[in-house]
Amino acid sequence: MTKGAHIMTRVTFISADGERRQEVDGPAGSILLEVAQAAGQPLEGTCEGQMACSTCHVIVDAADFARLPRASEDEEDMLDLAAAATRTSRLSCQIVLDPALDSLTVRIPGEFNNMQGM
Repeated sequence: MTKGAHIMTRVTFISADGERRQEVDGPAGSILLEVAQAAGQPLEGTCEGQMACSTCHVIVDAADFARLPRASEDEEDMLDLAAAATRTSRLSCQIVLDPALDSLTVRIPGEFNNMQGM
């Protein structure tokens, strides 16, 4: 790798119905929500990453979940409000891509609740 080259992290998005897969390379240090939105994934991110909603909720593949840093208490509180949350749910605005997360797989939930302003 040449000096100054951008390190990319591959992410696979799976649609809510499990039918469509999209592989995307995001630069290390980028936020998963931004990479997903740039790829046209249906993640709203209403609060723009301020952890005031759960509209960027994703379900991380069980095999990949342990590679993520632990969710903060604030993130876990927001996930408690997310529709269809699972034990491997995370807010994509809180996942920073790095080489250790290469080949991360996430599923886009079929529904979400916007708890902002409630």
